[in-house]
Amino acid sequence: MNANWAWVALLAGGLCEAGFTTALRHIDGGRNLAALAGFLIAVTASMGLLALAGRHIPMGTAYAVWAGIGAGATALIGIAFYAEPLSLARALLLITLIACIAGLKALG
Repeated sequence: MNANWAWVALLAGGLCEAGFTTALRHIDGGRNLAALAGFLIAVTASMGLLALAGRHIPMGTAYAVWAGIGAGATALIGIAFYAEPLSLARALLLITLIACIAGLKALG
């Protein structure tokens, strides 16, 4: 795997993080087995992709980008599907988060 594919793996891992945090909303104390299975699959994929990317990207940078992608995507999922509020301040902070992730990628 080269450095470009490591960034693709990191992006996919961050999106899987959004998947497992969204699944957490539906687990219902372990009673919803489909959501629990989705959580377990997504968290395993997310951590595995982060570990894979960390072989080619400094782990501090990889972790910051992974967490930022996951947090930003989770916030956007909440806004789009769960009626979470979108204020001007929240939108500006999400844009800032995305800009910081892009900046870390640009610095390599």
